[in-house]
Amino acid sequence: MNIYFSCSLTGGRADQPIYAALVEALLAQRHSVPTAALAHPGILAEEATIEPGVVYARDVAWVREADALIAEVSTPSHGVGYEIALALALGKPVLCLYRQGARVSKMITGNSEPGISVRAYTDQAGALAAAAEFLGNLGAGRQ
Repeated sequence: MNIYFSCSLTGGRADQPIYAALVEALLAQRHSVPTAALAHPGILAEEATIEPGVVYARDVAWVREADALIAEVSTPSHGVGYEIALALALGKPVLCLYRQGARVSKMITGNSEPGISVRAYTDQAGALAAAAEFLGNLGAGRQ
């Protein structure tokens, strides 16, 4: 499957280790993850050299091409919220993961749109299990 992974960049990188674990697991399961670089510790320096319009066009194209979107939403991010809304408008299944206890926007936690799943996790294993369950359910629906 082609999975768009979404996470905070400019909003903060405190959750970068969980981003990396999620992307690593997706790649190990042989999913395509065009946004895998977002999980790398040095991504801010890389992204700083790219014009905003280029980032927008690239990321919107990737959301359009994705089979599903997985977003880690523990750290607030305008871009992540935009990507989630775009994916839902396009009819893409979306999983929003967040660290138990994180203050997450009620626009995410209260969202009842078809196709969105919102899950809290307590540790890395919990986040990976939630992502695997989400993708497993998608795979079952395709058979």
